[in-house]
Amino acid sequence: MPNAIIAAPLVALVGNPNCGKTALFNALTGSRQKVANYPGVTVERKEGRCVGRAGRRLRVLDLPGTYSLRARSPDEEVTRDVVLGRRDGEAVPDILVCVVDATNLRLNLRLVLELKRVGRPVILALNMMDMAERRGCSIDLGALSTALDMPVVPMVAVRGDGVQDLIDRIDRVVDSDVSAGLEKGAVGWTEPSSQDLRAYHRAVEAILAQAVRTPSSPHTVTRRIDAVLLQPVLGLGVLLLILFLMFQAVFAWAKLPMDLIDAGLSWTKDAVASGMPAGPLNSLLTDGVIAGVGSVVIFLPQILVLFLFIQVLEDSGYMARAAFLLDRLMGGVGLHGRAFIPLLSSFACAVPGIMATRTIENRADRLATIMIAPLMTCSARLPVYALLIAAFVPDRPVFGGMIGLPGLVMFILYAAGILAALLVAFILKRTLFQGAREPLLMELPAYRLPRPSNIALGLAERAKTFLTRAGTTIFLLMVVIWFLASYPGAPEGATGPAIQHSFAGMIGHALEPALAPIGFNWQIAIALVPGMAAREVAVGVLGTVYALSATGDALRVTLGDTLATSWSLPTALSLLAWYVFAPQCLSTLSVVRRETNSRFWPAAMFTYMLVFAYAASFVTYRLTSAIIAERSAVGFGFVWQSVIVVPLGAGALAWTLWRYLLPVKVRALMHRSVIGDDLPASGCGGCGNCGASTKPGTGCH
Repeated sequence: MPNAIIAAPLVALVGNPNCGKTALFNALTGSRQKVANYPGVTVERKEGRCVGRAGRRLRVLDLPGTYSLRARSPDEEVTRDVVLGRRDGEAVPDILVCVVDATNLRLNLRLVLELKRVGRPVILALNMMDMAERRGCSIDLGALSTALDMPVVPMVAVRGDGVQDLIDRIDRVVDSDVSAGLEKGAVGWTEPSSQDLRAYHRAVEAILAQAVRTPSSPHTVTRRIDAVLLQPVLGLGVLLLILFLMFQAVFAWAKLPMDLIDAGLSWTKDAVASGMPAGPLNSLLTDGVIAGVGSVVIFLPQILVLFLFIQVLEDSGYMARAAFLLDRLMGGVGLHGRAFIPLLSSFACAVPGIMATRTIENRADRLATIMIAPLMTCSARLPVYALLIAAFVPDRPVFGGMIGLPGLVMFILYAAGILAALLVAFILKRTLFQGAREPLLMELPAYRLPRPSNIALGLAERAKTFLTRAGTTIFLLMVVIWFLASYPGAPEGATGPAIQHSFAGMIGHALEPALAPIGFNWQIAIALVPGMAAREVAVGVLGTVYALSATGDALRVTLGDTLATSWSLPTALSLLAWYVFAPQCLSTLSVVRRETNSRFWPAAMFTYMLVFAYAASFVTYRLTSAIIAERSAVGFGFVWQSVIVVPLGAGALAWTLWRYLLPVKVRALMHRSVIGDDLPASGCGGCGNCGASTKPGTGCH
């Protein structure tokens, strides 16, 4: 045996989704983790270290969750290839630790039997034993170990119970393998046949009958709750109520900490301005760093409130129920039921949401979900929404004082993004991504009380990520924007703010004619350009631009008050409409490029979202101007054309281009890029199962 293997054996954690595998990985490794991607794919690779009692160092690898080695998604393919020793550049695991949910052994044990067939040492980590005991399940550990012919370690990973016993068991298995001189390498594994699957099922039933005793009545608490929350009408109402309360809380709960952060930033800005001599450094710190970065940091409490709700819903087990409730709605537009989880993840950030589409097996369904995921309102949009809502929407109760108007507007903006995504999906699934819809099959975990420690760790990680982004990307962009907005200085005798004569002013004035039809001024034009790198940067840019434009007492006015006096209501609503469909940031486009392995799809995404954003802003600005009878309004007749004729004309033009003018070869190339290797082998392009002749006119469909 090589010394490296003896010194640091590789332990691979394998298990079904929702079995507590990641909780065990965190308990084993703590902060000693390294996160990267597997070569050639965007599947996340998590490796950590732990130390046994004898001082032996262990490498622990957290593999993506899978129900079987019969891989049907990129995540599952990585798990299968690593377990079988077929992954290039990846060491072959010395030991497989299969983590199973003790409350759901019937589903979990099939994977255990598949792993046993691989021929590597396997240890069964029997997780969630506390929940199994509360439900009245009795598991004979000795009988289970004998039936499976492998060690069984009971544990509760979230509390750390049984973790040390697992490490000791791993040490003993490593010692026995070293003394036996076992060699590692790729194994000759074949995908189980239908007969093998039936044999696995019979074996699981026999093991359960031998080692597990369940109560005569099933777990009634979960069933009683699901009877209400999964009811088609009442369940959807509860889901909408939860989402609505979440957006209300984003404003109500975050108000006090936001006020404290605002006061601290104002004090810091005044202290720096008065404590340093006037000059470029003073301007950089006050107008660039504090005004720019501070305009973004102030929204951290609202982002944390949003993630608090999302994490509580995930940890409690309700998120899977939400996917079940929305499956019929999503099926109406042709989306796969599994698309809900990536779309929900996109409310945090489109990058992990797009990466989560790897769980969707069909390539066409996966691409359709990728193309609409950025329409979900990510947390980077939240600072823009919150700034404009606070500046232009009065903070007053509506509907008899039950809810606040700002929260209602926020809910409408999120709903607009969802409806737009469903509309785009409906169009895509009936043009480019045609195909039969697959049913949703997913496990509904039992309800659990979220652990405050896990929620606190998750929020701390989110805050760290946000502040790191503010201290690096946003800080550097703010320095660049300050330089462009400060140089060159205004010529002698010039009137107005000096920023109008700077590089940034020149860029803004150059873009203003193209954006004037949707109500944007040159300051907004400046903010949109760096906003392509990160959407929340637009708020920081506006803070810097207006700080450099202000003089006298206006320097002490907050950004929201400045915008309220500088912009009209149609302009503010137009910018909100723009950010509902705003073109994606560069990081999202790069992930789309890697996930699709094509330059076409990120380009198509950027183009259609840019067109949607401009059209939505155009209609919003013109319609709002006419309604409030501003002087900038162009008349109701033109507004009618904007709202009705322009969208219909654009849709008709797009359909004509696709149906009649786009070359057949180009359309065929696009279809092949969608279907990829999933294209059927039959000559008619049908199911490929009949084996009919490839000649036309055979009648095979």
